[in-house]
Amino acid sequence: MRYAIIAAGEGSRLQQEGIESPKPLVNVHGEHLIDRLLRIFMANDAEEIVVICNDLTTLVSAHLVDIHQNGLKGRPIPLRFLVKSTPSSMHSFFELSRYLEDSDAFVLTTVDTIFREEEFVSYVSAFKQMLAKGEDGMMGVTDYIDDEKPLYVETVEETGDTLYPRITGFLDACDHPRFISGGIYGLTPRAIKTLQGCMERGESRMRNFQRALIRDGLKLRAYPFTKVLDIDHASDIAKAEAFLSESIKK
Repeated sequence: MRYAIIAAGEGSRLQQEGIESPKPLVNVHGEHLIDRLLRIFMANDAEEIVVICNDLTTLVSAHLVDIHQNGLKGRPIPLRFLVKSTPSSMHSFFELSRYLEDSDAFVLTTVDTIFREEEFVSYVSAFKQMLAKGEDGMMGVTDYIDDEKPLYVETVEETGDTLYPRITGFLDACDHPRFISGGIYGLTPRAIKTLQGCMERGESRMRNFQRALIRDGLKLRAYPFTKVLDIDHASDIAKAEAFLSESIKK
């Protein structure tokens, strides 16, 4: 499995709230955010991990150079990274896509995505099962809503297959929401053609890309995580710490 991480954001809200570290190097539960994802992806059979970071600070790129040369705590990491500032997450994904289009499938996240490790293991396993059945992707979703502008995920249960509902839409508003997007994207290279179409139309938001996947007829399943958190504000760090501590106890 190939993995990709978008780590190109500036983390301006965190800086305004007194967090000096760039977002990928923010410490949560004793690990940099970027290191946590690298470790988890390696535990899930990563053939290669592709990362994009911005060129506004040398701290993140220097950290990635060190990992590339010396490994993560001595463990070699099949890391490929590029340093480039982009105007949006979709543009960052587009820059990464050249390294993903020849893969069988890949999982993409942003650097601040926090989830339970054991759930991610099950997610990857389920994604592989769905790929074997001819599906085009599996999106991580959650019914835990703690987002300023959540993207609601419309799903439908299919007869005889209730574990992973089919995704039928991505909505900005929903009267009776069941799930929201968790920002965990398991996809086949077919999705890159959709991404290219979004870029040609001048779109820039990942939620528009997700809607385009449905319009283009890709078959997507939803995998429910109990919680998925993002680190957008300083207060989110404490929430993530508590969430991960609780996960370990369980």
